[in-house]
Amino acid sequence: MSRTPSLRIRRVYDPPEPGEGVRILVDRLWPRGLSREEAGIDLWLRDLAPSEALRRAFGHDPARFAAFRAAYRAELDAASGSEAMRELLRRVAAGPVVLLYGARDREHNNASVLAEWLTERLRNGPGEG
Repeated sequence: MSRTPSLRIRRVYDPPEPGEGVRILVDRLWPRGLSREEAGIDLWLRDLAPSEALRRAFGHDPARFAAFRAAYRAELDAASGSEAMRELLRRVAAGPVVLLYGARDREHNNASVLAEWLTERLRNGPGEG
């Protein structure tokens, strides 16, 4: 699922593709049953994942996704000046980035919300979006 030419999202369990860019895990928990070697992860930014309370409230229920999306975007707004966010923005500006998530649902997940938030932020500038 592509967002901008330099930002994509993929499931962490999908094998890395040659030349796809920097692979960044954006989940709070390490993916079950996956070794670090198999994952091919370049960076783990767990501080940009939804809070534990938000993650549990969502529970990967698509019916709760709209509320999750709004609450997670508020968390991202609050984290916009964090070192983790600055690192992610630097990586996206430098070249292709793949945001990795572990959820089974390819549409209703935190990486899709983060990619949307980042795309708006990059398009509109830091004060908007």
